[in-house]
Amino acid sequence: MPDWPCLTRTQAMLLLRFVTPMLFMVHAAVRIVNGSIPGFGQFMETRGFPAGEVWVWAITLAELGAGSAILLGWRIRWMTIPLLVIAAIGIALIHWKLGWFVGEHGVGGSEYSVALIVMLLVLAADDAEKNRQGRKG
Repeated sequence: MPDWPCLTRTQAMLLLRFVTPMLFMVHAAVRIVNGSIPGFGQFMETRGFPAGEVWVWAITLAELGAGSAILLGWRIRWMTIPLLVIAAIGIALIHWKLGWFVGEHGVGGSEYSVALIVMLLVLAADDAEKNRQGRKG
């Protein structure tokens, strides 16, 4: 298959820059639409976070804000940081104890969050490389 993959590296990075933040943004939007912020806030309080609902709103707004910035191509490298923190803390608070697998062999494990972290690292590295190349020219 000489034409596989059918995307150039630039197109693939653009696809990744679209899909990755959308995964976070949809997660945040569903939290709002389903009204699950108060319940998630209570969960956060059981994990030692005071004012859990405030934390959940901060997470939700960070997912929407940083996700939007990445979609727009604005400060991508820096906007990955809050999303990396959210994914890592999600693993620590929720997914770690549920094992590795999200589905089929388990429920709610860490594999999806690890994939998100890797996707964010690739986006940040690509943005940093573009910035380095821009300064040389």
